[in-house]
Amino acid sequence: MLGRQPPRKVLNTYQRRRMLMPVVLGILAALLVIIGIVIIVLWITGGGFKFNLFQREPTPTSTLPPTPVMSPTATLVPTETPTPTLTVSPTPSGPFEYEVLENDNCWEIANKFEVELDALLLINNFIGGSCPIYPGQIIKIPAPGTTLPTETPIPPNLKPGTRITYTVKTGDSLLSIASQFNSTVEDIIALNKFDDPNNISPGTIITVRVNLVTPTPTFAPTSTPAS
Repeated sequence: MLGRQPPRKVLNTYQRRRMLMPVVLGILAALLVIIGIVIIVLWITGGGFKFNLFQREPTPTSTLPPTPVMSPTATLVPTETPTPTLTVSPTPSGPFEYEVLENDNCWEIANKFEVELDALLLINNFIGGSCPIYPGQIIKIPAPGTTLPTETPIPPNLKPGTRITYTVKTGDSLLSIASQFNSTVEDIIALNKFDDPNNISPGTIITVRVNLVTPTPTFAPTSTPAS
């Protein structure tokens, strides 16, 4: 038949192709090695060849202004202001002791501590209204506002001439005392020994005879109607 090759010829053709296959593969391998060497030499020497497998593209530089780095704000530690220590002056509550100073007298001491002179004399048992104090002496000071004990009212029906004892107070005079007990100044002076009848110290205990005279009636002032 036409076009059909004999088996012998076909076998020879197959054998020739089989023999040429290693040669072709060897040539292709040699070409690949040569191309690889050239590429590596150009990449190392900078021959203008860029091989992206080994070299990364440069990172584009940002044209934006740099972001400012915020410095941490320093926290100020508050300076502790020491609280001043208050020195409280003790307020005398009385009675308390007091050492008499040079040139002191009972009147000035009473004014200094805002106490009644009568109370000062009475708490120290200064009899007769005298104030026998001297520098360095320790006396008692009553509490401010201390008043003398309220005296028992004299009964109005005492017999004339009945004797009572009375403690002189600040502002008293022989005339006021005589008027209070319906007595007389002369009789009070006669019963008591005064160094100076016109200057009797508060706290002095005296004797008074009551109801020697008839009390003088006091009249209420009359008011005149306005015209």
